[in-house]
Amino acid sequence: MKLLVAVKRVIDYNVKPRVKMDGSGVDLANVKMSMNPFDEIAVEEAIRLKEKGTATEIVAVSIGPAKAQETLRTALAMGADRAILVQTDEEVEPLGVAKILAKIAEEEKPDMVILGKQAIDDDNNATGQMLGALLGWGQGTFASKVEAADGAVTVTREVDGGLETEKLKLPAIVTTDLRLNEPRYASLPNIMKAKSKPLATKSPDDFGVDIARRLEVVKVTEPPKRQAGEKVGSVDELVAKLKALGVAK
Repeated sequence: MKLLVAVKRVIDYNVKPRVKMDGSGVDLANVKMSMNPFDEIAVEEAIRLKEKGTATEIVAVSIGPAKAQETLRTALAMGADRAILVQTDEEVEPLGVAKILAKIAEEEKPDMVILGKQAIDDDNNATGQMLGALLGWGQGTFASKVEAADGAVTVTREVDGGLETEKLKLPAIVTTDLRLNEPRYASLPNIMKAKSKPLATKSPDDFGVDIARRLEVVKVTEPPKRQAGEKVGSVDELVAKLKALGVAK
């Protein structure tokens, strides 16, 4: 079984993003970048499937600037076998990403594509679903448990009402949620080995995909600061204040 794992280079989750003075976007100058946490979970799950003997090859792919090679090297150090970077200096929207991944899937012919349910920079939660629609494959989103066997994958997914279990015929798309696993740290020997693993660089033009933006960012602002709370002396006073705010009747 071949696995294709998509990873994205984003602002490190420990860093507080800063909005540009003109409100045109997020300031990325001298900001620490790392692999999207949900994608780390996807890589870890692919490695675990390989360790179980279910998977035979893991191909990591990223779409972004040349520095995204660092993100792919991290995936290789964790345990991926080879990597593909689709290099572009433009920010690619989810639909463009899905179209490129679909073309790569047609070339690589993986049995399963695993990716994070969303990226922490834009929180779109759209690429996996769009990819499933473009390829016509079944999809198991928000996976908290994945079991693959006999040409199928069983995905336990988190929904508002609890847990839902789906059995998908391969090939299929799986998007990962936080509770699926705990990603491993890459060891120093594996980091060194990752430097010699194959990493191919391509461009969107190689796949004939138009990545022109279809959405316009009007303005980016920081969320409003949380206002200080107010102490009340009794339940009756609390209820009265809630009624005044229209929260309680």
